[in-house]
Amino acid sequence: MEWRNWYLDAILVPLALVMMICYHTYLSFMVRTHPFSTLLGINSHGRRIWISAMIKENQKLNILTVQTLRNLVMGATLMATTCVLLCAGLAAVLSSTYGIKKPLSDAVFGANGDFAISVKYLTILTIFIFSFFFHSLSIRFLNQVAILVNIPNLDPNPYGHFFLTSEHVSEMFEKGILLNTVGNRLFYAGFSLMLWIFGPILVFLSVVGMIIVLFHLDFVSRGNNQEKQRITDCRRSSDLPNGDDNDA
Repeated sequence: MEWRNWYLDAILVPLALVMMICYHTYLSFMVRTHPFSTLLGINSHGRRIWISAMIKENQKLNILTVQTLRNLVMGATLMATTCVLLCAGLAAVLSSTYGIKKPLSDAVFGANGDFAISVKYLTILTIFIFSFFFHSLSIRFLNQVAILVNIPNLDPNPYGHFFLTSEHVSEMFEKGILLNTVGNRLFYAGFSLMLWIFGPILVFLSVVGMIIVLFHLDFVSRGNNQEKQRITDCRRSSDLPNGDDNDA
């Protein structure tokens, strides 16, 4: 009898989590091996160009740089604050499990006992706590970038006693954006898991729908192959003048 109450939760929810992990593992692999087939890879390349341009034109574009980084920090702060509020609400609901068990018991497919409800809310609470953690780390890195990018006369090559380079600033900026992206993905997963309160079937359907939407947002459509090829050709052509000068 106990298995009949738990089998949907024991099958569909882990399957949904495995699907999310597999999708993001595949996305990470594509970003590393074929970056220009994903929006994450294309945006990463654009951010590195932007950081380099802001450093070179620091005296003219310092206000634009600070405002852009401030907007990123404000977005991460908003997400972190939302996670804290959701964690506080879930903790309050978890402390009054008896009051919500009765009205939901007839509407839930799957396990709905005291232990099952505690597992559900603790899982959702853990996801939002980790999302808050990653957003907090992202804010830390972005604040550091806002300071380092405005250093005057930042040397792009590590010679002499001045070891701080533009590549180091770009790496810190990419780490901040990556942590922000991970926090957002955990936030999305937390919202899908919130449907677990009403049963595992909704969780599975929500995760399938979320993966379909993210796939169309994360990957460049085939119609943009010419644009990707043009970007690649531009990168290659940037090395041609050096080769021509050497030949000359």
